[in-house]
Amino acid sequence: MPDAVMIFAAGLGTRMGTLTRTLPKPLIPVNGKPLIDHALALVDDSAIETVVVNLHHLGDQIVNHLGQRDVRYSRETDQLLETGGGLKKALNLLNSDAVVTLNSDAVWAGPNPIKALMQAWDPDRMDALLMLVTPKNAIGHKGEGDFMMEANGALRRGAGLTYTGCQIIKTQPVASIAEDVFSLNTVWDQLLSRGRVFGLEHQGRWCDVGHPEGITLAETMLRDTNVRPN
Repeated sequence: MPDAVMIFAAGLGTRMGTLTRTLPKPLIPVNGKPLIDHALALVDDSAIETVVVNLHHLGDQIVNHLGQRDVRYSRETDQLLETGGGLKKALNLLNSDAVVTLNSDAVWAGPNPIKALMQAWDPDRMDALLMLVTPKNAIGHKGEGDFMMEANGALRRGAGLTYTGCQIIKTQPVASIAEDVFSLNTVWDQLLSRGRVFGLEHQGRWCDVGHPEGITLAETMLRDTNVRPN
């Protein structure tokens, strides 16, 4: 079972415009707390021990914010390595055969996606298990979806379900990529060709907070979730 999580926090946040000129995107507040704290709340609830955060744009602010928290940092000082390259660089800090990865620019409503993935994880069948959401539950996200899911959970490319930025993935396929800078799509394409990528549909809503409008949308989503009757 994965016991390490990689939180992607190194992006430049260019879609946020002036908001990220002096503040890294993971520290932008949503509903009274920074985005990265929303991500870490999911990690804390899952009881994962090892937490790695990658850093680039204004990364020292993130370190200062997290203070004495037990977090390991993977610094991408010289250049951005994209998602796949960032994960590859951090593998020695993660020290696990399979890891959870989580984007820091999203907010969730509903069950903890990390716990759901861990319950469904089957390493004998899977090299990657992606948390997906229907387009109607992908708040603030444009696009027609990323994957189609078969009855057995296997994925193929196509407009259908939207990838949320949360997954479990084995580390060996990531380590085997020769390049230093690459997207996780490069790894997925190799695994998809072997039928080793599976999906799970999030039983709740998810908000993309990669753009300024996403802040209000996320806060509205959380408020509506909190006032719904049980």
